[in-house]
Amino acid sequence: MLTHLSVNNFALVDSLDLEIAAGMTALTGETGAGKSIMLDALGLALGDRADAERVRSGAERADIHATFDISRLAAAQRWLAQHDLDGSPDGSSGRGEECLLRRVITAEGRSRAYINGQPATLQQLRTLGDMLIDIHSQHEHQSLLKKDTHRRLLDEFGGHADLARDIRCAHREWQEVRRRYETLRDNAEETGARQQLLRYQVEELALLGLEDGEVEALEARQKTLANAETIAHTSQQLAHLCGSEDQCLQDGLQRALQQLQQLPEKTAPLREAEQLLNNALIQVEEAQREIEHHIDSFDADPAQLQEVESRLTAIYEIARKHRVQPRQLGELQRQLQEEMAALCGEDAQLDALEAKAAAFEQAYRQQAEKLSGLRQKTARRLGKAINAQLRELAMADATLGIELQPLADKAGPQGLENIEFLISTNPGQPPRPLAKVASGGELSRISLAIQVVTAQTSTTPTLVFDEVDVGIGGATADVVGRLLRRLGEQGQVICVTHLAQVASKAHQHLLVAKRATRKRALSTLVTLSGEDKIGEIARMLGGATITDQSRAHAREMVADAGAATAD
Repeated sequence: MLTHLSVNNFALVDSLDLEIAAGMTALTGETGAGKSIMLDALGLALGDRADAERVRSGAERADIHATFDISRLAAAQRWLAQHDLDGSPDGSSGRGEECLLRRVITAEGRSRAYINGQPATLQQLRTLGDMLIDIHSQHEHQSLLKKDTHRRLLDEFGGHADLARDIRCAHREWQEVRRRYETLRDNAEETGARQQLLRYQVEELALLGLEDGEVEALEARQKTLANAETIAHTSQQLAHLCGSEDQCLQDGLQRALQQLQQLPEKTAPLREAEQLLNNALIQVEEAQREIEHHIDSFDADPAQLQEVESRLTAIYEIARKHRVQPRQLGELQRQLQEEMAALCGEDAQLDALEAKAAAFEQAYRQQAEKLSGLRQKTARRLGKAINAQLRELAMADATLGIELQPLADKAGPQGLENIEFLISTNPGQPPRPLAKVASGGELSRISLAIQVVTAQTSTTPTLVFDEVDVGIGGATADVVGRLLRRLGEQGQVICVTHLAQVASKAHQHLLVAKRATRKRALSTLVTLSGEDKIGEIARMLGGATITDQSRAHAREMVADAGAATAD
């Protein structure tokens, strides 16, 4: 519920800090005193459109804070947590028991919104505000004009809100699986063409039979065979140079060694040179053997060159076709095989998704049909209770009906039907949507009747009625006051009223007064109790002149309200 409202530099208000208790709170005052300013400020904290003209003249900005106790509002706590807005007003981690909404409007018309000290969008303010408070007025938007509210009230009144939530989950699961199935099904033709192409490509690569490292080996072999004549000639020359002639490398090294060996004495460098020459002779002999082995085994068959080049040509052509390097063909073949296997598995997946979607749909429809039956029974019971309440509010000719209209597509996240409250205010008049009711006073009383009946099950803890008593008086006004007090005993009601019969029933009484000076006019708000409250009730009864008789009547009305509560 709303526990505190702080308003600074808004309209005629300089500064206002107001603690608001549970129960029924009445706002009264002379016409033009600014009774609706508090509600207008509260509306801005809940996301209403900002207007720079509402900033008090001469001020740089208007600043509005509204504090709510949400300790019993699990839905609001979950929403705040989901949007990372559940911190305490000072930015630290909160316990989820209090929520602070703030709105700042500059004189230039700019607006900023905050939830628990963190920047928020106006849509977030409105969404959260719908969970916290319900404002009923003749001119402003009302939640009771929304079909979503009608459905929520019906389900809460019937005690099947949990079933409705399960249906939303079941519908979401069904639709998700169905979308996956339809996407796969719609792509089936394209998938088939892709499978055919992949099959051809995999078979082509399989026929090629490329082995790991084969391209490198073939390219090296092709170079060798292409230069076979040069390699053979050079190899013969090297063999002769190493050891087949008198002036070969081996002969020269042996003569050098003989000369070193004939020396009577060798220095260390000469001994090192002798060792190196011995090693060189061994290396030349080994080189000669390798060259001769190469000559003996070298095969320069031109036919083999043609085979190698033909194989490379086939590899290069397929690589160009797939726009990859020849060395990447093996990896490409593995990728294509994996993709083909995955696509082949889609047929089985399609069948499985179709069966799963059908099962989810069946589960959804079973629950939705059960809910439809419950809603039909609840609609009759709720409509009967609201109509009885309307008769108490001097609307005996009014008849409220609850229409359950089947959805065109037979299924939706909220069930199988739309739900709407319809009203006929005169005999013979066809029922119409609440939004099309012409009289603001009638709409306020209709809203009051609905709220009185559904208050026991409604999740909205704070109800605001702006001049709900317009167009009524006498005994009906007394009934309205008693109904509002009854609502206040079950939660929190804030009511702007002109009628003493209504104000006298309030648990808390706030008086709005306008004080004018030469430079400006200011609205003030004070809490009345005792004789001050009696005096205001007497003024509302008798006008500007308060008599002993009007005071006595006012005292009697306040006493009757207290006695009714005690009873």
